[in-house]
Amino acid sequence: MNTLGTKLRVTVFGQSHAPAIGCIIDGLPAGFAPDMERTAAFMARRAPGRNAWSTPRQESDEPEILSGLVEGRTCGAPVSMVIRNGDQHSRDYSGLKRTPRPSHADYTALIKYGENYDIRGGGQFSGRLTAPLCFAGAFALQLLEQRGVTIAAHIAQIENVYDVPPDMADVSETELTALLHRPFPVFYSEAGVKMRQAIERARMDCDSVGGVIRCFALGLPAGVGEPMFDGVENRLAAALFGIPAVRGVSFGTGFDAAAMRGSAHNDPFRMEGGRVTIRANHAGGVLGGITSGAPLVVNVAVKPTASISSPQDTVDLAAGEDASLVIHGRHDPCIVPRAVPVVEAVTALTVLDMLL
Repeated sequence: MNTLGTKLRVTVFGQSHAPAIGCIIDGLPAGFAPDMERTAAFMARRAPGRNAWSTPRQESDEPEILSGLVEGRTCGAPVSMVIRNGDQHSRDYSGLKRTPRPSHADYTALIKYGENYDIRGGGQFSGRLTAPLCFAGAFALQLLEQRGVTIAAHIAQIENVYDVPPDMADVSETELTALLHRPFPVFYSEAGVKMRQAIERARMDCDSVGGVIRCFALGLPAGVGEPMFDGVENRLAAALFGIPAVRGVSFGTGFDAAAMRGSAHNDPFRMEGGRVTIRANHAGGVLGGITSGAPLVVNVAVKPTASISSPQDTVDLAAGEDASLVIHGRHDPCIVPRAVPVVEAVTALTVLDMLL
């Protein structure tokens, strides 16, 4: 299933080394005039080859809109777009059907699709497919902004280095907006320096590191979502797990809640300016699957990049024996920085879908 959403539906298509990748967005309100400069700037945050901590693969990520816009405004028809692929080194992937890469989808895809699977660059399992998601997410973010909703994320952790976040119950729009203009989005600049050092150490060791992205949504009204299986957490977790390399999703205090007592974890209510607010936000802005009006806080754990330059153990499927593998090609020593806008995009698409 390559489609996300119900009222707002985004279908992603293509493969990493196919001629193009793209998406179809169905359900956008007619008359919306997307700011294409802001869309391009948002997509550039995800694009490779822009800094020392990402793969050197060069991709323009320039969207070519095929339908859905007339004189710069949505006309009610689905918006469809493609991004032409380039700078491909497909030869780097020859032989991987015989010796699958550890922690990649090579083996499971071969079992499911057989020899028909496109293994070049990871095929349809590649993080390359997050570029169209960012295009669609940029539209969603602009529409949410018109509704008074702000979404932004920071790098909460890289390896064993942690950022210092603001109070989850009292994060401001100014603080979040500032993140969107930082090449390395952290609240505490010194943490960012140490994180980049950790990434560089892993790169020099022919290894990789993972981390955690924390995403905030401000301005959501109370009452969004459904109990049981269609709650805000359910919908967001399902969508965010569609991002390659995501290993965990939690809300608010997340798994740390398991070590807390109820007296510490509960979020006391209080009246402020004639409305109900909370003193803390361990729940991450969701109670019973429904938004409480507090900031929505979702944490996304991202695994270390599976493609590392060190020799790894695998199997030779043709010979039926153990084998050693050295992965060639160009890969990120840490996926987390480029995944930040992807988390924002998927969060925005899911939230907007629930609001429509």
